[in-house]
Amino acid sequence: MRTPAELAAAAQANLEPAHGDFFAGGAGQERTVRGNEAAFEARRIVPRVLRGVGERDLRTTLLGTEMSMPLLLSPTAFHRLAHPSGEEGTAGAAAAEGVVMVVSMAATQPIERIAATGAALWFQLYPQPDAEFEKHVVGRAEKAGCRALVVTVDSPVYGRRERDLRNGFTDLPPGLACENMRDADGRPRDIAMDPALTWNVVGRLRALTGLPIVLKGVLHPADARIAADRVDAILVSNHGGRQLDGTIATLDALPAVVAAVEGRIPVLLDGGVRRGTDILTALALGADAVGIGRPVVWALAAGGPAGVRDLLAHLRGDLDHVLALAGAKRPADLTADLIV
Repeated sequence: MRTPAELAAAAQANLEPAHGDFFAGGAGQERTVRGNEAAFEARRIVPRVLRGVGERDLRTTLLGTEMSMPLLLSPTAFHRLAHPSGEEGTAGAAAAEGVVMVVSMAATQPIERIAATGAALWFQLYPQPDAEFEKHVVGRAEKAGCRALVVTVDSPVYGRRERDLRNGFTDLPPGLACENMRDADGRPRDIAMDPALTWNVVGRLRALTGLPIVLKGVLHPADARIAADRVDAILVSNHGGRQLDGTIATLDALPAVVAAVEGRIPVLLDGGVRRGTDILTALALGADAVGIGRPVVWALAAGGPAGVRDLLAHLRGDLDHVLALAGAKRPADLTADLIV
């Protein structure tokens, strides 16, 4: 298995430079992109010994979905820029490895085709100011069999991604489109950000669907306390550093968010997760599961669907290994005192 850095290098060699920059880049000076990984680098594990861990069990259930390990594929856009198999190929790998894939609203293949792989899918939604169009999009996801709605709330406006601006990357190449952004007549629509959003959006979406709602983009504990009374889970995320540069690393934000929620709803985390030790660290600090984003795209670009499956299998094996060394039989055995 190639390291994350080796996967990224192999992916960049296969990608058009502007597309490689799109996947790798972040907002502004990309301090948050670097900070997410640096936060994991700054932590150390204090393992327990003589714990009789025996054979480990990584399985977990999240919002009614059984998973082979506490890991999901965070929403990432434009998979067909990375490989012709696109999101369908990624979903097939997720199905084979028993993990949830969160399908981006900006996917380059329709949710119905992705769902045909049999993968356990959640659907990521940017709330749309056009109520009828939003209802149509949510209805498609629900009808396709998606098991949860992941609502991104950290994007009242688009982030200023300087690599994309330098490259003039503003549109998909001919033949590609955001297939989940088609209206009822099949016409493509642009994703609209809504700076007027308030907490009322949760009630609006509750009226549209019975799916569990995951709020993505929560970093402040005050927001976490409000969310705990309104949604089914929260995802501690800074959009991989692609929105507001200089935000707190997600791992640094996690403990205060976990404390604010007080166990009322699951807390998930993404941003900077690269290895089994990262997964262990986040779980020990209170996350119920973690998401990975860029590594999935790198694996897809470097090796197609088989590359994504290899990545997931490697992360499962890596997590199993570090659990044993840290003295834990299952993820639920991890506690915050293992991390300094």
